[in-house]
Amino acid sequence: MIILDENVKCLVQGITGKQGSFHTEQMLKYNTKIVAGVTPGKGGQEILGVPVFDSIEEAKENTDVNASIIFVPAPFAKDAAFESIDHLDLVIIITRATFPIHDTMEIMAYAKAKGVTVIGPNTPGVISPKVGKLGIMPTHIFSEGTVGVISRSGTLTYEIASQLSRAEIGQSTCVGIGGDPVIGTPYIEVLQMFEDDPETTEIVLIGEIGGSAEEDAAAYIKENITKPVVAYIAGISAPPGKRMGHAGAIIAGNSGTAKSKMEALESAGVKVARKPSEIVEYIKEIRGE
Repeated sequence: MIILDENVKCLVQGITGKQGSFHTEQMLKYNTKIVAGVTPGKGGQEILGVPVFDSIEEAKENTDVNASIIFVPAPFAKDAAFESIDHLDLVIIITRATFPIHDTMEIMAYAKAKGVTVIGPNTPGVISPKVGKLGIMPTHIFSEGTVGVISRSGTLTYEIASQLSRAEIGQSTCVGIGGDPVIGTPYIEVLQMFEDDPETTEIVLIGEIGGSAEEDAAAYIKENITKPVVAYIAGISAPPGKRMGHAGAIIAGNSGTAKSKMEALESAGVKVARKPSEIVEYIKEIRGE
């Protein structure tokens, strides 16, 4: 497993809000180590048995927290992210990036300078079925195993993880990197994490139209990844110039089309599925089943 392992102890920023409290309950039910919550002005409370603090600094003084998941509303997400980056090792930004893109760029530049891993924004989060989830994904569709999943799309992650689980193909970790034009951790970084992870035997890459992230991933796979990779790219029938779904899913000319991404991945030796159900077939084929 990667990113979320048994050493991660997380706080929830915005734990007293509707989304924060709801998803905290779900994460706790999945045995995730949620050790604190942070909402300015609400310190001293307890939510679902989790102590609430006014600041991350205060939470760190009282707990062994080393990660955060952000559920605060978009207008406050930038400040919340900077506060997390100042004090913690892992920051997961669930909040949709409806704040300006230059704010996102500032967050990522600051995280890079501090050596902090940021997942998101606009991500369903990360789930390692053996240890827990930091995110909003429905847990019943995931199962413990050795396939690593990386995706820009939350919905497709759920669909493909569900099909894998029904075929008794479990997952080591599933990472939603986020669908915005600027994100904290791109495909290539997660690919290398899975390559280095002894608990991951195959990798599933789920992409979509827009940008060049999948082409970059293909080039990286060709030079650096030895484990088998299976991919699926959504949006093959999308009309050029039309944004589909995420803010990052926009095609410019011949760049960023599903066709160009699929061709790049295939040239890197990746098995590219034409429909999600083929991923199961390809994994079984790789395993000789």
